[in-house]
Amino acid sequence: MNPEYRKALEANHGDWAVEAHGLVKVFGDNRAVDGVDLNVRAGTIYGVLGPNGAGKTTTIRMLATLLRPDAGSGRIFGYDVVKESQIVRQLIGVTGQYASVDEALSATENLIIFSRLLGLGRSEARRKAEQLLEEFGLTEAAKRPLKNFSGGMRRRLDLAASLIAQPPLIFLDEPTTGLDPRTRAQMWETIRRLVKTGSTVVLTTQYLDEADQLADRVAVIDQGRVVAEGTVDELKASVGTSSLHLRVQNPLDIQNARRTIEQVLQVPSSISSEAGKITAPMADADRVTDLLVALRAAGIHLAELSVQKPTLDEVFLTITGHGVKEAASPGADESYKAEEARA
Repeated sequence: MNPEYRKALEANHGDWAVEAHGLVKVFGDNRAVDGVDLNVRAGTIYGVLGPNGAGKTTTIRMLATLLRPDAGSGRIFGYDVVKESQIVRQLIGVTGQYASVDEALSATENLIIFSRLLGLGRSEARRKAEQLLEEFGLTEAAKRPLKNFSGGMRRRLDLAASLIAQPPLIFLDEPTTGLDPRTRAQMWETIRRLVKTGSTVVLTTQYLDEADQLADRVAVIDQGRVVAEGTVDELKASVGTSSLHLRVQNPLDIQNARRTIEQVLQVPSSISSEAGKITAPMADADRVTDLLVALRAAGIHLAELSVQKPTLDEVFLTITGHGVKEAASPGADESYKAEEARA
């Protein structure tokens, strides 16, 4: 990194890595990102949580200078993402949902090419590649063509490539989507190590458990807007300490059961993708007794009932009035992809 930029970052130590105010992006008739505000403190992991199409990726692309905002402002360590984009690009690393690598080449060859493009000499590029392959557990596969890599290995290589320049701010766009539990846990540990060594991480995800494991603070984005912000514990508290999961024996009783739940618990409910399954937030587990009495009085017989800790669906159900799978479409990210395809 340019010593001038490094000096500026040291002067800003402890301040904001990201400041976004009123970010807007419009695609055609769709106001895809609609006034997003984000403040990310340096040296932390910040989660941007939301369903597909919520506007997460589009927001990150604006902050990473890959898309120009239609309104609002964004700053990275104090530098404007539009007016000082060249400086901003020196300060960030961006990792997308899919590895941006050449499948015909080996892992080592890919990392060397990326290193050379970033200005490293041949010997330094090879040393850096070896170092990153070891860091991400890919040394044994270093000479293997990428077409033979698993999805988890590709994701780790993509993250390794984004760290060649050791940027102080790293944007990770759904880095664990589609990974098996073991590889996902390895990615989480790598992300924690990045922050321990001085980086700031902005992580987009659909998974509340991922935000729970990693993020110091979380912004919930839905339909292009930040609808909640805080720690994961604060978000959980906003939907109560538990949630109701109920399945009726007779599918014809679903709507009647849903009305009964909403009357007794005084909360909205939703029908999940599982046949006959109803979910609703529940702040007071003692109300289960009242609900069972009301359902019995209505002649509704249950096949299953449980009270569980909050999930991403419960958070969205309470905050937005719909579950994650019911999110409006097309969303911000789909609009971006459509616009990109037309370009």
